[in-house]
Amino acid sequence: MTDLSPASPKETLLIVDDSSDNLRLLSTMLQSQGYQVKKAISGKFALQSLAVIEPDLILLDVNMPEMDGYEVCQTLKAQEKFQGIPIIFISAADQLFNKVKAFRAGAVDYITKPFHLEEVLIRVENQLNQKRLYRELEKRNTLLKTEISERLKIEKALTDANHQLKKLASQDGLTGLANRRHFDQYLAAQWRYCLLEKRSLALILVDVDFFKAYNDTYGHLLGDDCLKQVATILKSMGRVKTDLVARYGGEEFVIVLPNETSEGATQLAERIQEAIAEQKIPHRQSLVSAHLTLSMGVTSLIPNQTETVANMIQTADLALYQAKIRGRNRIVCH
Repeated sequence: MTDLSPASPKETLLIVDDSSDNLRLLSTMLQSQGYQVKKAISGKFALQSLAVIEPDLILLDVNMPEMDGYEVCQTLKAQEKFQGIPIIFISAADQLFNKVKAFRAGAVDYITKPFHLEEVLIRVENQLNQKRLYRELEKRNTLLKTEISERLKIEKALTDANHQLKKLASQDGLTGLANRRHFDQYLAAQWRYCLLEKRSLALILVDVDFFKAYNDTYGHLLGDDCLKQVATILKSMGRVKTDLVARYGGEEFVIVLPNETSEGATQLAERIQEAIAEQKIPHRQSLVSAHLTLSMGVTSLIPNQTETVANMIQTADLALYQAKIRGRNRIVCH
């Protein structure tokens, strides 16, 4: 007899037949090929044995007392955990009707009796090969899904890292506001937009009064806390998403207000002063108040071809300078 034993580790087979001669013949032949063989003399006993064994393939007789092979096959295929077990029918009935019924019940092959041992071996091995290939395919699919999942995680991590880097590149480290670089870019972009749409653009420069004296009195740590408090108040006063609050440098802040007039910008500056006053941040070295105050310079214009962004900043800076020389804790609009 030709050695048809599979190269991979031997699987477990379940033979279900009410004929002891068939059971002995098939089990001896299959065991000689290295398979682990379990036997059942009836359909009911086969179903009971599946509670303790997990066969890789079932050889199932059709004509059995109490419960025939069709019923056994249908019962197994109705349960999800058994649906992957290939079932080969072995029967003396060779009519087309019997074969069709077997396949409809869920069988993968049909062998007629009297059977040839080599044919049984070939058909068993053919079905087990398909099952091995399916398992390998499932394994590769699982690995592929894992690889894709890991790749997506890496891509997300890179995206998050790039987003964080961009955020850090545009954010002031102390206050969390936009930094000077982001302010310059944003103001330039809003200038171009307002120039094109002929809309007004306003700017508020904010300076913390006598901040050097504050640092000298309370120390740099409390000085940093003071700047954070001011930043929080400024940010909370924003009206729309297009407003930008940035740290301009040191104790200076700047607010960009697209589509805003000088009157509206001045009103916002007044609300900021009121909000700062309500905080009552102590500043005993201030020459204008017992609490922290701000000086602000406001400017607004409709951008045109004769003006530049630098001119606008210079105008706001001049207004801030006027607020300082006029006694601080005030707002000047140019």
